[in-house]
Amino acid sequence: MDPKPENHASSLPGLSALDDLPVKGADAVDAVVDFIQNKAVRPLTLATRAIVFGLIVLTAAIVTLTLVAIIAIRILTVYIPGNRVWVSDLIVGVIFVAGGIAAWTQRIDRSAPSGSAA
Repeated sequence: MDPKPENHASSLPGLSALDDLPVKGADAVDAVVDFIQNKAVRPLTLATRAIVFGLIVLTAAIVTLTLVAIIAIRILTVYIPGNRVWVSDLIVGVIFVAGGIAAWTQRIDRSAPSGSAA
């Protein structure tokens, strides 16, 4: 008598397909995860980075512009004869208004139809 009985399950048809099932399942899960990452996670990551870096640049620009205005007013106040603060305020104000007008003229009018000249 043989101590090990013969394994009849190995001789069944289609058993090799059952052996590949865990590999195919893992490949399917990997494909789904890659698809979700490419379609959802990467665009969200790029959008989040753009928003965060945009906020950092905006904050730095506001701080820099404020400090430049303060420095300009202080320097003009010191070097204008008679210590007249209103003149330095006027000069810096005119510079800012001129910059605002220049930016306003460069804007794109989105309310006008594209065929008409505004």
